[in-house]
Amino acid sequence: MTDPTPEQNAARLKALEDRIRKAKGEDRAPEPDNHVGQAELAWRMVIELVVGIGIGFGIGYGLDRVFGTQPVLMIVFIFLGMAAGIRVMMGSAREVQDKWAADHAARDEDETHGG
Repeated sequence: MTDPTPEQNAARLKALEDRIRKAKGEDRAPEPDNHVGQAELAWRMVIELVVGIGIGFGIGYGLDRVFGTQPVLMIVFIFLGMAAGIRVMMGSAREVQDKWAADHAARDEDETHGG
């Protein structure tokens, strides 16, 4: 009986590792913890909107005090702040969507190339 070659040993070891990984349920890439990521994203978006409204309120209130036009400029700037907050929220959503698409494209490419 002859000893196996190093290549045969490496192939057997790789097959054993694959079987162990499959038995443990690790045969696919682990999914990120979506609950934490989604909650974090939701809070980020809420904060962006509230900060936009708050800054608009502050600017409008300050200008109303200076020009004596209460509450006209405050209302205008609250709406402008809300629009700015929504725009920043949409940018955050686009950033997350682009990252998700890139991750899935990379995963699909790995699967098609046998990785």
